[in-house]
Amino acid sequence: MPGLSAKPIIDVVLAVRDPADEDDYVPALLGAGFELRIREPDWFEHRLLRGAAPSVNLHVFADVCEEVERMLAFRDWLRAHGDDRRLYEDTKQRLAAMTWTHVQDYADAKSEVVREILGRALGS
Repeated sequence: MPGLSAKPIIDVVLAVRDPADEDDYVPALLGAGFELRIREPDWFEHRLLRGAAPSVNLHVFADVCEEVERMLAFRDWLRAHGDDRRLYEDTKQRLAAMTWTHVQDYADAKSEVVREILGRALGS
């Protein structure tokens, strides 16, 4: 997102008919240089594939998944609301300066501010 500091990894969302049907989409992605890294069947059947050159996290969800809608609402809200974009960026920079055992710990630490901003984005 323009104007927002970030790690040098592009996060992309791919919506497919059924993420659990890996035979339907994973072979093509492997052929394109991606590597299947994570399966989270208990979280919206999420799959994560990683690619290089450029570095990409490819998040796979079902095409009717509420998480995709939430991600897009969050992105669109930050694009349109500089105050929340700055709040999110300040939070990310503060947390990035800390030492984390796992990347997920950093992501979890952002959860409160993400929930706060997402609540405004979704009007709740």
